Amino acid sequence: MDHVIDVLKDKISGDIVFSDNPGKALRKWRKIFEVSQKELAEKLGISPSVISDYESDRRKSPGISFVKKLITALFEIDKERGYKVISKYRDLISGLNLDVIIDMREFNRSLKFDEFVEILSGDVVVNTERSVNGYTIIDSIKAILTLSAYDFYKLYGYTSERALIFTRVTTGRSPMVAVRVANLKPSVVVLHGLKKVDEIAVKLAEIDKVGLIVTNLSVDEIVERLRGVE
Repeated sequence: MDHVIDVLKDKISGDIVFSDNPGKALRKWRKIFEVSQKELAEKLGISPSVISDYESDRRKSPGISFVKKLITALFEIDKERGYKVISKYRDLISGLNLDVIIDMREFNRSLKFDEFVEILSGDVVVNTERSVNGYTIIDSIKAILTLSAYDFYKLYGYTSERALIFTRVTTGRSPMVAVRVANLKPSVVVLHGLKKVDEIAVKLAEIDKVGLIVTNLSVDEIVERLRGVE
């Protein structure tokens, strides 16, 4: 677990310190760890308004010293909860480029396909009766360049009954080909940021009985909405 913690700490610190918007990066990781501003502030011994000000860019970008303390606080809270979040990354970190994964979560309940579509303000290309128990948001360009066939399976987390959300998509063909050749099939594939889906991508989704959705929400909005699912 120590190796996982070290790698993940480096990943989070890099995301925050080198981000064009450190406040949003800070907020993203706080949400991933499912820690409230109040809980984090109490752990740090500061006012919740300080966390709020950093996340909303009302304060100057946090320095490295503060970021280090914040990350340590997140990990301490997760440890107190039995490594609820960190354990999810344990298998992923082994040989997988974490930059590929923008966000990943298991829901506390199963979502029906229609409910999931509504959350993402999506357009249905191929329908499905399968439920959605979690999601992985993937940088499709980095995935194509770095993932091996074995690494692709790690994107499923704890269950294949999930949505694989591919960002920076141009036609949708490459993600659906990757799904086609894999033994595990997700419940749903979400294609982000394209106007027209490739006909072959649609056909592959129909053959594999995988729901196919297109959404043009921003990546930040996708994360925000999915993180808000109770």
